[in-house]
Amino acid sequence: MLNRRFIPIVVTVSLFLLMFAVGSFRYTGFFSLQVFNNLLIDNAFLLIVAVGMTFVIVSGGIDLSVGSVIALTTMVSASLLQQGWPPYVVIPLVLLIGAVFGWGMGAIIYYFKIQPFIVTLAGMFLARGLCYVISINTIIIDDAFYTKMAQTKVNLPGGTFISISVIIALAVVAAGMYIAHYTSFGRNTYALGGSEQSALLMGLAVKSTKINIYMFSGLCSSLAGVVFTFYMLSGYGLHAIGMELDAIAAVVIGGTLLTGGVGYIAGTFFGVLIQGVIQTIISFEGTLSSWWTKIVIGMLLFMFIILQRLLSGSRSALRS
Repeated sequence: MLNRRFIPIVVTVSLFLLMFAVGSFRYTGFFSLQVFNNLLIDNAFLLIVAVGMTFVIVSGGIDLSVGSVIALTTMVSASLLQQGWPPYVVIPLVLLIGAVFGWGMGAIIYYFKIQPFIVTLAGMFLARGLCYVISINTIIIDDAFYTKMAQTKVNLPGGTFISISVIIALAVVAAGMYIAHYTSFGRNTYALGGSEQSALLMGLAVKSTKINIYMFSGLCSSLAGVVFTFYMLSGYGLHAIGMELDAIAAVVIGGTLLTGGVGYIAGTFFGVLIQGVIQTIISFEGTLSSWWTKIVIGMLLFMFIILQRLLSGSRSALRS
């Protein structure tokens, strides 16, 4: 019999295949490798953020600051590039800023025993506010390296292509899978989400794990900000509004339990693709508002939350 903890991810993959099949039968040209590649191209930054968010939610936490950190990354990058800083200095610097920002929130959460929701909410306001300290206007990026990264196409068999951002996102997914399942940090993250008290009694490194989880999320957010900068070629304080909610939705639809302890990067990958295929179907339809994306995602979230509750209730009944 299928292990209960695998049921959500099986449902997620099946749902993606069903939605892609429906689009393929309904719309001419939908069933193609390039349409699938476009799902990755348009959602590469969301995929990177969602990998970091998966670790946070698996640990039993939440990170509401990710969208604001993306915006801050674009603003810092654009501002420094306008001042003549070279990209090979700007990119490592913004990655460091994101990691330090996440580390700071993780330290506050651990040492002061404050709920992650409150701490990361404060981080969200802080990062978004810092964007407007830099500038209230859009800062255009015309640096040659960024322009090349935005325009470069990696050709694939069959005349299809992907962007450099997709390669970065897939590398992050692969790294996330390895970290989650083959490192002590990943195992400690799952143990922390299962029961922090039990993790303490087992002598696990709860302190460093909890802080590093948020540092990793901050690093993923700033890397997503770099990719988003390639995508938009601008810095703006209103970039990535609501991205934190999209990331949380992708993780939950991907089968990660909101209570922590269970979740898979592979599920998050398909959770992001589901959001992308919904947007693509609406685009092919041509008569529907883009807000239907939010409506469908909201319905899916309700479905997966109820599914999680039913499965957790079944496990509780079996234990008793």
